Amino acid sequence: MAQSINADQNGTLALTRIDVPSVLMEVAGTGAKPDVLTPLDLAFVGDAVCALVFRTMAAGGGARPVEKMHQFTERYVNAGAQSAMMRFIQPHLTEEEHHVYKRGRNSKPVTHAKNQTVTDYRRATGYEALLGYLYLANDWNRLMELVRIGYEGYEREEHGSTK
Repeated sequence: MAQSINADQNGTLALTRIDVPSVLMEVAGTGAKPDVLTPLDLAFVGDAVCALVFRTMAAGGGARPVEKMHQFTERYVNAGAQSAMMRFIQPHLTEEEHHVYKRGRNSKPVTHAKNQTVTDYRRATGYEALLGYLYLANDWNRLMELVRIGYEGYEREEHGSTK
């Protein structure tokens, strides 16, 4: 849950927890529930979540040109990187999460990535479906835990480190 600072009638500041996905769904006029959406619907939402997470990481890296932040984000928000990160995440999934991932991976998207294998593209679709599911289920902590596992594993693999 996100937090917001609000003032009461007396001007006293209070920290309020906000259920961001629910607020967004209310504003958008939809009651999207993660367990009734199709795997491709979940992947559609998960794609945006993934981009937002890595854009936030890029922006949090200190003052730097927008082009550098964009390059950082592009490095992780693509089918090849998402597929690689998913390989590190898979051993940590619960049975329910694995089911969501498999539904996304086994879905039949209309398009495919131009520069990736079908396997990488399908694994990335499963990754995005999982992120979309966790986001809509309002399980932010778990979402970020899995992203961190994937990110750290991918970084170790890319840099040949055995951390």
